[in-house]
Amino acid sequence: MRSRGSIILPALLVLLAWPGLAPAQQTRRLLVVGEAKGYQHDAITTAMVTLHDLGKSSGRWETTFRTDCRNITKKPLKYQVKNLDAFDAVAFYTDGDLAMDDSQKADLLSFVRDDGKGFIGIHSATITFPSWPEYAKLIGGSFDGHPWGQFDAPLVVEDAAFPGMKFLSPRFTLRDEIYQIKGFSRERSRVLLGLDASKLDLKVKGVRAGVTDFPVIWAHPYGKGRVLYNGLGHRDEAWEDPGLRRMWTAHVLWAMGLVPGDASPR
Repeated sequence: MRSRGSIILPALLVLLAWPGLAPAQQTRRLLVVGEAKGYQHDAITTAMVTLHDLGKSSGRWETTFRTDCRNITKKPLKYQVKNLDAFDAVAFYTDGDLAMDDSQKADLLSFVRDDGKGFIGIHSATITFPSWPEYAKLIGGSFDGHPWGQFDAPLVVEDAAFPGMKFLSPRFTLRDEIYQIKGFSRERSRVLLGLDASKLDLKVKGVRAGVTDFPVIWAHPYGKGRVLYNGLGHRDEAWEDPGLRRMWTAHVLWAMGLVPGDASPR
């Protein structure tokens, strides 16, 4: 991975435990949905395998994979298929209009809002359900192009105290595809990582006039639950780098409520 700044902090910091990690090793369950109705991201497979491996190596969660949305329901399912009640968090690496009826959509929102569970949106999750306003509210914003394509993205950590963010250098460069987001507000979400606008070509076609704020990772409460969006992950490098793998682990733990982290807007 090309980088102008090391992503990984010194070994001493990397080895520190996540603050507030409960000593009781209760295993939770993560549902990962990898489904593409538009662009086919090759990294979906890498992401699913990585999340499985991180759960196994940490001993904190078991992972169920789906390439459809069958499990996104609170209704009983046949053949011992688990519904949402069996999971502590759901992760979407998806795009387009997924095959979910109104009942499933309501159950997904209730899973987070009412049951106090977690939702993680990965990369193209902001291109998912473009015509469903409540989903945009859940995840925090919607895809509005990627003006720079895949490039050496200049990134800045905005909240090093949030779980996982201390494993990244305060400023670093990662080759990835970063989205411009519409409908996002810092009054509703806490930004954890963003692009350094001072190092961007803001005259590139597709950049909205006057926009200088480009959030990449953010978190916020949603009812009783927790939502985190991580815009990285278009390329395998975002799943293979040791510092980023520790970040992903901490983000899942936070979404499951296993580690504390202030997601109040600021």
